[in-house]
This record gives sequence, structure tokens and C-alpha cells, in this order.
Amino acid sequence: MSVTYYFAIVGAADSPLYEAEFGVQRNENKHLHQFVVHAALDLVEDALFATNSCYLKTIDTYQNLNVSAYVTPSNVRLMLVHEVKSEEAIRAFFAGCHELFVRTLLNPFYDPSMPIQSRAFDAKVNALAKKFLI
Repeated sequence: MSVTYYFAIVGAADSPLYEAEFGVQRNENKHLHQFVVHAALDLVEDALFATNSCYLKTIDTYQNLNVSAYVTPSNVRLMLVHEVKSEEAIRAFFAGCHELFVRTLLNPFYDPSMPIQSRAFDAKVNALAKKFLI
């Protein structure tokens, strides 16, 4: 079974800071995942009023794709497009990615308004995906 995951970090001003795809690619339009995440951003804002948790679980579905979200205290959204997966595995993946993002913010050479283009960050996110998602 080939499953594709799409992960995006969206800044407080709705600017994309990071994106990655995991798993085996199928014959899908690569921009479909970006569209699904963009469409779900408004639902993240609505879901924030219903809970005080950072992890918002599955907030949207499109065909057979689910969108889960995690919102940091600074309103940065971590979004994951996935098929059926354990909520605990997704929560653990988000927690690990949030920790990596905070470590990146603590780097004095990182400009928070710019996308993350670190190979080390990318490798660590991929390791988290292999550990919890794939």
C-alpha cells in the first residue's frame, strides 16, 4: 500500500515556512496537497475557538485525505495531509516537529520571516516521519 504524507509549516501571516512529502508518490497532482492545506487554514482558526489544546486532530477531509493540525502559541500552524493514521502517532510527530521548529527559531542566524532551508532540519523531519508515520 503506497501512502503519501504532506507536511507544511505555515507562518502566522499565512506564509509557507516549510513543506515536505513523505512516503511513496502516486500519480497524484503534487499541488493537490498544497491546495488541501490552504483550504483547511480557515478551519484551523475555527477549531482554535473550540479547544485550548495545541493539537487539533483531524480538522478537514477531502476525498480520502485527512488534514490534521497543530498550532503553536505564536500561531504557527503545522499541517499534515494523510490518509488513515493513528492519532497518537500524528500527535507525536507534531510534538517532535514543534520541538525542531523551536530549536530553529533559537538559532540567531535564522530569519523567522524566511522559509526554512536547512538540510539538517529536513533530515530530522524525515527521521520523525519514518519513526511515527511510515
